Amino acid sequence: MDKHVTDQAEGLRRLLAKSGSRVVTVTGGPVGVGCTSTIVNLAAALAGLGKDVLVIDECLGANSVSSMLGGVHGAGNLRALLAGDIGIEDAAPRHHLGFSVLAASRENCSGYSAAQLGTMLAGPADVVLIDARLDRRGALSALATQSHDVLIVTRVAAQAITEAYACMKRLHYEHAIAQFRVLVNHVSSLSDAHTTFDNLAEVAARYLTVSIANAGCVAADQFMERSLELDRCVVDAFPSAPSARDYRQVAAEMLYWPMRPALAPRATATTTVRSTVSSSANADATAAHQHA
Repeated sequence: MDKHVTDQAEGLRRLLAKSGSRVVTVTGGPVGVGCTSTIVNLAAALAGLGKDVLVIDECLGANSVSSMLGGVHGAGNLRALLAGDIGIEDAAPRHHLGFSVLAASRENCSGYSAAQLGTMLAGPADVVLIDARLDRRGALSALATQSHDVLIVTRVAAQAITEAYACMKRLHYEHAIAQFRVLVNHVSSLSDAHTTFDNLAEVAARYLTVSIANAGCVAADQFMERSLELDRCVVDAFPSAPSARDYRQVAAEMLYWPMRPALAPRATATTTVRSTVSSSANADATAAHQHA
């Protein structure tokens, strides 16, 4: 398709959408797959493309986006925003890398309506990235359920693939999500990334009847590790590194993902469904492990 036509189609989708922002929730399996670093690098890459980006940090703590960027604090700003006293532009400080960050833990957001939480997404941002914190059932927050896409980050390792599948299973039954996007992180070769994605897609289609879309992959290189040691993102610290180029490619392609309707939050999941998910996630995940 001609790029001009593609740009027009994307502009029309944005115009017809409820919000002008593309909202992407990012999560994954075990700690260590790189969800937080993925969000920061994608945000920096998107900002480098001239996009207005807002990162919403639900995972406050030592390894959070806020901590990685030098300690972004904003509980007071969040309460003022949700109360309607200030706008999102004032609540979310802009990092020197060019994107805004809003610390919004699930605890600080509890008690607010979906409409109030939606004010975080109603600003001028072209893209909103949510570093999601799942609850004990593996469910998204009331804010994250207003996203258009759920991006699962995984690695080329049997345990990571198993956990990614279990994560998708729980999210599928909690929120009726029919499609996920998957980013394979820290890969040593394209063939490994393709094999990982194909195996995960096969298991998800067979046991969940859900589809997954390939969001791309990011190379494992010494520059990625060095950037983490420096508390920097590789896109900023080592822009010519293979991993930095991969993040920029994923970010550029993200802008052309089809704009789907926001996820519809489930009202109340039944005890039966929850117990079924809890008991069968590990059983089905064994199949993912065997395919890895």
